Amino acid sequence: MSTDSGIPDYRGPQGLWRRDPDAEKLVTYSYYMADPEIRRRSWLMRAEIGALGARPNAAHLAVAELERSGTPVRVITQNVDGLHQLAGMPDRKVFELHGSARSVVCTACHARSDMDEALARVAAGEPDPACLACGGILKSATVMFGQRLDPEVMGQAIAVAKGCRVFIAVGSTLQVQPAASLAGMAAESGARLIIVNAEETPYDALADKIVREPIGTALPALLAGIAAP
Repeated sequence: MSTDSGIPDYRGPQGLWRRDPDAEKLVTYSYYMADPEIRRRSWLMRAEIGALGARPNAAHLAVAELERSGTPVRVITQNVDGLHQLAGMPDRKVFELHGSARSVVCTACHARSDMDEALARVAAGEPDPACLACGGILKSATVMFGQRLDPEVMGQAIAVAKGCRVFIAVGSTLQVQPAASLAGMAAESGARLIIVNAEETPYDALADKIVREPIGTALPALLAGIAAP
C-alpha cells in the first residue's frame, strides 16, 4: 500500500526481507533487547527508510475519499507509517495492528515520545538513544517479531471483519497471522472478499475478485465503483 510513497515492503518481490534476510533481526524483540549493535542498526534503518517524510499516495487518498463520501469505511492495517491518517482518515477508524512508527516507547517505564525526536538524537551522534525519563531501552512503538498484538486493537479488527459487507485486502501477502486470518473471517461471515495483490496469497480461493494490477491505479478505480450510487 505504501510502496508508491517510497516506503519499501517486507515480503514482496523486492521486499526488505528478500533483499536482506538478516534485516529481520532488526525488528525482532529478543535480538533488539539483547544486542546494542542490533539496536544501532535498527535506528539507522528507520532513518534510512524515511517513513516520517513519506506522503500519502493515490491509494491512501482514495480510501479517505471513500470515507468522506459517506460510505462506512474502516481501515485495518499492518502498515506502521500513519499514512492513512495523513490522507484524511479519522484516527478512530484506523486500526494499526502492528503499532505506529511515528512514536517510540520505553521498554522499562513505557513513556512515549515522538519518533522524530529520537531520530534527531541518532543524527546528533547517539547510536542507541536511551529513555530520557528513566534511562531504559527505547524502541519504536511498533509490534516487533516476538511481541503480541494489542488484544484490544485485534478485537476491534475481528469485529469489523465479521461485520463488514466488503473486505478488501490490499498489498498483503496474507501470510502473517493472526492478521491474515481476518480475510478468512470476513469471507466466512458472508462478506465479499476482494484481494488486490501482485502475487498469489493463501486466501485467493476464498476471494470473489482478485486484482493483480498496481495498487496505485487499481485501488482508486475499485473504490470509485464502490462509492458510486
